[in-house]
Amino acid sequence: MGGGPGGNSRFSKDVKPEMTAITFSDVAGIDEAKAELQEVVTILKTPEVYTRLGAKIPKGVLLSGPPGTGKTLLAKAVAGEAKVPFYAVSASEINEVYFGVGAKRIRELFTQAKATAPSIIFIDELDTIGRQRSGGGQMRNDEIE
Repeated sequence: MGGGPGGNSRFSKDVKPEMTAITFSDVAGIDEAKAELQEVVTILKTPEVYTRLGAKIPKGVLLSGPPGTGKTLLAKAVAGEAKVPFYAVSASEINEVYFGVGAKRIRELFTQAKATAPSIIFIDELDTIGRQRSGGGQMRNDEIE
């Protein structure tokens, strides 16, 4: 079940939505972050209130911070509070040796999530996807870039 050319994409079959029971009461500390994310929960639960007022619903939220600060737990708590499916992947699973496979995996993930919308996609280690571009005008054929 490789992800190479002509092979089946293991990624799309492995990512199953999780209905998490974790809520903000399970998250200790980081009260300011929880308060900010409570607004996201309200939008997920009642988007029609915001669209009726002419507000544009955000498509995503970026949680940043050092490892071990609770980003994954916070994302699960948002999903649990809003009672929406939670898709979790690691960015290192997205990168592939074969060009185009990673992009295909992301498209499949978003297609799955759209089918169960509203839902949350949590991509851990997002910083591993991009890297600083090398100077000198070299043309690289690297999917990461």
